[in-house]
Amino acid sequence: MDTAIDFIYLSEPDMIAAGVTDMAACVDTMHEMFKLLYAGDYRMAGPNSDSHGAMITFPDPPPFPTMPLNTPDRRLMAMPAYLGGSFGTFGVKWYGSNVANRERGLPRSILMFMLSDVDTGAPLALMSANLLSAYRTGAVPGVGARLLARPDARTVGVAGPGVMARTTLEAFLATCPNIDTVKVKGRGRASMNKFIAWVRQNHPRITTITEVDTFEEAVRDSDLITFCTTTVPDDPSTYPLIKREWVKPGAMLSMPAGLEIDEGLQAPDVRKVVDNIGVFDAWAAEEGYPTHNLVPIIGCKFTDMIHDGKMTRDELVDLGAVAAGAQIGRRNDDEIVIFGIGGLPVEDVAWGTTLYRTARAKGIGTPLNLWQSPAMA
Repeated sequence: MDTAIDFIYLSEPDMIAAGVTDMAACVDTMHEMFKLLYAGDYRMAGPNSDSHGAMITFPDPPPFPTMPLNTPDRRLMAMPAYLGGSFGTFGVKWYGSNVANRERGLPRSILMFMLSDVDTGAPLALMSANLLSAYRTGAVPGVGARLLARPDARTVGVAGPGVMARTTLEAFLATCPNIDTVKVKGRGRASMNKFIAWVRQNHPRITTITEVDTFEEAVRDSDLITFCTTTVPDDPSTYPLIKREWVKPGAMLSMPAGLEIDEGLQAPDVRKVVDNIGVFDAWAAEEGYPTHNLVPIIGCKFTDMIHDGKMTRDELVDLGAVAAGAQIGRRNDDEIVIFGIGGLPVEDVAWGTTLYRTARAKGIGTPLNLWQSPAMA
């Protein structure tokens, strides 16, 4: 009996060689994943099998001199999931996050992903996951735009010109062929310059890039809107706010970061869609009410609205149902659609499995051996 276990290590250059930055392929992979979500052929953590993951946070002030400070976005997190269908694997993304990393020239979050065999649990691949996570995160708004945006969308409004904004815009471009204009609001000159240079170098079909000073300017007259700002949880009155009077008829708001909306956007005629209703149910159960105070993303606002009787659960649409053709997304050309994105561990499994199979087929990666035979069995 062969008891040897071998797996591969994929560095960031290996991941690039395996196609991690192929946004069109990533959008298609996420679209397939959403259909599996609707079918129920997946599992995540938590009592309802829909948890975003397990996160370690730190008290303020720290009670021990060696304990990390509770700085903005300081967290350690594991995000496990199983995905069925053509994937048939499970894995876990692990990351540490600290805004102060940027002062060291590092990304805010540093991520790794372990893909495992679904039968034995043995490792298949250990992957550098910053690009894996960035592209699967951006691809989800791309699926949303494919299913929810007007097909003639041309103008994108962006707040927060970081990595998430770049991959989201790339996914919009992969799914909306008429986009040629970007309006962008940022806080720092360096991030704005980096974003604009990236757009000009990589996406010459964008003929107009306009810097704006306010959220309102980013939103007005935009067909697709995404806010990718860093938001400190606690008080929704401090979150970035969008008012209905700013939003043009037919616009789609794709929101993976913290957000508050006014009463007009809470109205029933505004279509409200999330990437997975179960993950927001899990947050509501884990964090309590009002969830939006502790998890600033807009899907938690929706579950708070359901709690308060401001909307019914039937009014909240799951993108998987739209992807599977079981529900309509956009009901008419003038409808405003808000797409709330929580981020799902199954996304990492879907894209990670795809890249692992490509890497194996192309001989990419460093072979590693766990053991020839286990010392204890």
